[in-house]
Amino acid sequence: MDSVDLNADMGESFGAWRMGSDESLLDIVTSANIACGFHAGDADVMSRTMAAAIERGVGIGAHPGFPDLQGFGRRRMNVPNGTLANWIRYQMGAAQALARVAGGRVGHLKLHGALSNMCSENADLARVCYEAALSVDPDIIIMVLAATVMEEVARDLGCRYAAEIFADRAYSDDATLIDRSVPGSVIHDVEYATDRMVRMVNAGAIITETGKRIPSRIDTICVHGDNAEAVALAGGVRQGLESAGISVRALA
Repeated sequence: MDSVDLNADMGESFGAWRMGSDESLLDIVTSANIACGFHAGDADVMSRTMAAAIERGVGIGAHPGFPDLQGFGRRRMNVPNGTLANWIRYQMGAAQALARVAGGRVGHLKLHGALSNMCSENADLARVCYEAALSVDPDIIIMVLAATVMEEVARDLGCRYAAEIFADRAYSDDATLIDRSVPGSVIHDVEYATDRMVRMVNAGAIITETGKRIPSRIDTICVHGDNAEAVALAGGVRQGLESAGISVRALA
């Protein structure tokens, strides 16, 4: 592979409460997944983050999750499919409006937290979310967890999608992310994260904690903005990729 996108989840501050170092991350990444006010963020934060992304030429993505500010969208919810679909449309609409006013556009969608994890395990749930997103914008790029049922659903729908791997999360042998409650599931070591990303991209495979290799398309790499080492991780991964001859550029 000669190129890959580097993305980060951001726009997750809320009112006077601050999370992450969005300005610094935007100087490194090529795509920004911006919270839409349900699991994190608010209208002012969304607007500021989008304007900063546009100024730097960073691609904008909607990052919808469950309406769970206290739990940061990491608590699972069971709701009717119609309700879930409307939650996706609602958050996308907010993102599109604020991006348009800032002079940009929403180019991709990436599910957040517990919602994403549930969709990586349940094809029917993923289909509900993706069909809802496509009903708002048929041309949007859907970010999917590579080599999971999310990718299978996106292929079946025939939509544009980007297969994503994570620099700061450990993998199970079924290509899903190891639960955050498990020690070592969140990676903080920059050198280790960088090395494993270069190895995965070069191998065209997800490398799990047991050493298993799962062949996979890899279009984009994520660094979570709420990771305390997010800026160092993003910078290290980008430098490592480029040193290995892999260019870092935004999704087409």
